[in-house]
Amino acid sequence: MHTVGPDPNSIYPNPSLKRICYVKNVVANPHIIIGEYTYYEDPGNPEDFESHVTYLDPLLGDKLIIGKFCGLGQGIEFVMNGLNRRMTSVTAYPFHLMDNKWAQNLPDSPDTGFNRDTIIGNDVTIHRNVTVLPGVHIGDGAIIMANSVVSTDIPPYWVAGGNPVRIMRKRFDDDLIKHLLEIQWWNWPAEKIFENLDLLGN
Repeated sequence: MHTVGPDPNSIYPNPSLKRICYVKNVVANPHIIIGEYTYYEDPGNPEDFESHVTYLDPLLGDKLIIGKFCGLGQGIEFVMNGLNRRMTSVTAYPFHLMDNKWAQNLPDSPDTGFNRDTIIGNDVTIHRNVTVLPGVHIGDGAIIMANSVVSTDIPPYWVAGGNPVRIMRKRFDDDLIKHLLEIQWWNWPAEKIFENLDLLGN
């Protein structure tokens, strides 16, 4: 039983606010890996997070990996590598997705050359209606503004926004960023986080 903070294994961290759910506890796809305490907010159906991960083709094997303590806003979409098409063959047509023996006659795997995992760090905030494109890496502590299209990697503790996304400014100075990346507060036990809430919220 968790006496400090919400139970990370519950669906709703606050049963009176059912627009917020812990994503790890509602996702079934093994190619979507979510850290504890990461939530998705949607007044409609927050438990339907998995439908916001599109073009996740099991033949390609790429993964969506999201760290701990992230906040994901309503309308987010993670576009995965299944959207990409192989550019080194004569045609980019996705034969591997078609039926009636087309896929089995391909000379090799449907490698698009863009099969990098999409990785979101810890303590990342992604606001409403953001689209994250395939293979993007967003560093720990980053903030993505609403209505952005994230087409490039975002460094830790930077604020980014726009379509296409533009890296705008650092949240803190270099020394504090270095310190935060070293202490990795998101890996502290719940009791230590509780003891340091005044510091973390300052």
